[in-house]
Amino acid sequence: MGNALVDLEYQLSDAELTALEVDKGLMTLLDDDQRHALVQRLHGHSTRRTGGGSAANTVVALTQLGGLAHYTCRIADDENGHFYTQDLKRLGVQAQLQIANPAQEHTGTCLVLVTPDAERTMCTYLGATALLDDGAVNGQAIAQSAVYYMEGYLAASPTGCAAALQGRALAAEAGVTLALTLSDINMLRFCRENINAMWGERVDYLFCNEAEAMEASGQTDFEAALATLAPRAHTLCVTRGAAGSVVLQQGQRHDVPAPRITPVDSNGAGDMFAGAFLYAITHGAGVVRAAELGNLTAAAVVAQHGNRLATDTLQNLQQRWLGGQAN
Repeated sequence: MGNALVDLEYQLSDAELTALEVDKGLMTLLDDDQRHALVQRLHGHSTRRTGGGSAANTVVALTQLGGLAHYTCRIADDENGHFYTQDLKRLGVQAQLQIANPAQEHTGTCLVLVTPDAERTMCTYLGATALLDDGAVNGQAIAQSAVYYMEGYLAASPTGCAAALQGRALAAEAGVTLALTLSDINMLRFCRENINAMWGERVDYLFCNEAEAMEASGQTDFEAALATLAPRAHTLCVTRGAAGSVVLQQGQRHDVPAPRITPVDSNGAGDMFAGAFLYAITHGAGVVRAAELGNLTAAAVVAQHGNRLATDTLQNLQQRWLGGQAN
């Protein structure tokens, strides 16, 4: 379950990003007027449009690898909404779509600003997805699932958070594995109460990057952050960019290296890691092998522009992984 967003990606210099006065490397929420003003300031820059949203990127990756996924989201009956719907269908993702009236709401968009150091800065207009509510929850699909995956960005929406919590309760009742991604430092800074509600005392799988781990734990030392977070997840996955990932499972630590690549665009890397990791876990792999596939596919995303990989590219990486060539 997550926010349905159409990504509009721009390539900017550091000076151009600074002039826009947005926080580099983070996600900033915009209202419609702010979004419109920013789009006007970006006029003249080439843009790339893709389907987006953190959880959507994750379930798309899982589906491309051969898994089955059901995605719950909210869009409007507008051009971007039609694009988003067709994109999910093309990629084989089953979806529970709440459809909003285009006269009142617009499909959410995310302006992704990529600088030469490959860092992505996101400026998000939630639009229709801000009103995702528990009417979108499909209890039957949840009960039939191996994993119920919550996107931390839903913490920014009271109704979205409530929907995630209802789904969490249904999943727990059905004995379905619980997974949460912390999504972004700003969700922890400004929506901590809702994140904690989605997290609860413990989840089975927790995904975050190193910066989010530090923020979530309140620690300034990475090892201390791991020790603080580990009791709140059966399996904790922390991505560390070029350093790979750390997986802690019931106190046992695994440091899993990443392939060496030339970074181009970090947008979607964490989403890809989660999708590949969950695919591997649900198809019999252990956590180290799952993290190897996550690192391999996330590195490939970072080495290109765009938040997703082509299906044939992803499947070729899968074959490398199956052959033991994860680095």
